[in-house]
This record gives sequence, C-alpha cells and structure tokens, in this order.
Amino acid sequence: MNRPLPDVFDQALASAVRAPSPHNTQPWRFVLGRDRAEVRLDRARVLTVADPHGREARLACGAAAFNLQICLRANGLAAVVRLLPDPAEPDLVAVIRLDGNEKATAVERKLAEAVFRRHTNRRPLLDKEVPPAVRAALESAALSEGGQVEYLDATGCYTPVASLVRQAEALQADDHAFKAETAFWTHRAAGSPDGVPETASGPPPDAPGVVSMRASHENPRLPERAYEREPLLGVVLTRDRGPHAEVRAGMAMQRVLLTATAEGLATSFLSQPFETPRTRESLDRLFAGLGQPHTLLRIGYGYPARPTARRSVEDVLTRRDDPVPGRPR
Repeated sequence: MNRPLPDVFDQALASAVRAPSPHNTQPWRFVLGRDRAEVRLDRARVLTVADPHGREARLACGAAAFNLQICLRANGLAAVVRLLPDPAEPDLVAVIRLDGNEKATAVERKLAEAVFRRHTNRRPLLDKEVPPAVRAALESAALSEGGQVEYLDATGCYTPVASLVRQAEALQADDHAFKAETAFWTHRAAGSPDGVPETASGPPPDAPGVVSMRASHENPRLPERAYEREPLLGVVLTRDRGPHAEVRAGMAMQRVLLTATAEGLATSFLSQPFETPRTRESLDRLFAGLGQPHTLLRIGYGYPARPTARRSVEDVLTRRDDPVPGRPR
C-alpha cells in the first residue's frame, strides 16, 4: 500500500519541476522511494529534431536534480547525488539519497528560495552592466557544481558566437521539420501546463541586434521594442564530455541561474547554435581550449516577465514503497 509523500519530498519535487527545459518540454519523470528520489529522462519529451541525442534534455534533468537536492538541503537534510549510476539504465539520470540531517547554509536557503522566482525572461534587458562581483558569484556557482562559466566579452568569442547564433537561426528558418516541432511547443494558450505560451514570449525587436533572439519566441501581439545592444553572454562548460558531463552541466547551469535570480538578474537561453550540427561543431572548435560548451546564457537586468506553467508533480511521479533494509515486507 502506498504511503503519503513526506512533506519534505512534496516540497523538493515541487521545486524539481520548476527547472528550465527546451521549449518547456519538461523531459523528466521521478520515482520516489523511502529515502531516495530518482530523476529519469522521459524520451517521449525529447525534441527529436532540435535535440536528437538528448543533450539539452539531460541538461534539463540535471537542473531538476539540482532543484530537488537544494530544497532537501535547505530543509536540513543531507542529500547525496549520484549521476547516471547504472550503465544498464542510461535514462536513470540521477539518484538523490537522504543521508541524515545537516544544518542548511545561508547560501542553500537563498538558492532554494530563488527556485520559484527564477524564470526565463525573453523580454528586452536594460543596457546596464553586471558588476564584477556578481559576475564572479556566477562563476563560483558553476565551479561548485563541477562546471564553469566563461563570459564571451572576456574570451574574445563574442563576435563569432553571435554570428553562429544568427547562422543557426537562418538554418532553422529553412528547416520544415524543425519549424513544425517548434510550432507544436510554442504559442500555447495561457496557463498551458507545458510548452511556451504566447504570454511568456518577448516583443518583436524594432531592429536587428548583435544577438538574434529566437523568432519562434516572439509575441506578435506586442508592439516592437528595442533590445539591449550587447547583452552579457556566458557559456556553461565542463572539462569532460558525454552524458555524465551533460547532467553535471545541467546542475551547474541551474546553480548559476538561481544565483543570478537571487542577485536580481534576468536570464534566458540562446540555444540555437547547439541545435544544428554545423553550428554546434563550430562551437565545439571555438571553445576547445576551455572545455565542452553546453549552453549559452543571456544575463542582465530586466523587467519581470511571466513564468511558464508546469505539469503537476503527480503527473510526473511514480511512488515506490521501498522496504527498510533488514526488515521483511
């Protein structure tokens, strides 16, 4: 007989589903045991055209695992994470196991509080610089999860990356399969439990910018607006590559996003160059000396935007009543 979920896991799972994902596809499922939670990749929600190898989906699952872990830790529970623990189950992305009590740090509480305020802001940002101390805080956030953030204005990669974003957007505009997949997940009705509703999209730009915003995330009902001239762009990297690195990068990415939210910053993604083979190969070569790039973040100060909805925890959860070790059923 299934027992009720503990309150602390209720909170942790509600935090987990607030993670970002490409087009808000939410490519995850959770399995809950007595003292552990599993994060599993939901193959049915992987973008088959934009993300055929599930790279972005694993990033999303890593972000969900981080949210789950940070909520448990903020509630005074030691939570140990194992990534891709079973080679025979490649879709078992992470296992978060309770390991006693541990006093929450101020940083852990701060990040857990930011989970429900963080959202992707596709609207214009202000032409206001992000201070060096805040930039350093985001770098430290990534490092603490085994990743790194490099700012494009400091690496000399700003112009070539901006060119790759525009190139990918042009390639995708001529790809009928890509456009059909994108159309399915965007311009949803307000309150849709998945996908990106029109109300969460940004206004059309009044002039071409240095960086192309995703055309499919424009809201044509809004008047044209000027976007920031040169947003702060950061790339999230890891030293290694492959599925394990992608999940780890998702955890690092989420810690960066929550740190940015706690610091009053707005963030969004520039995923286009990761979604076409030609531009992804160019990105890999461009950052070969620094690590494996996983995602590009647009960072700055902006006005609040509407968050996208999520499916309920019950829609993505399987309960498993694990026996206590040494005790018969």
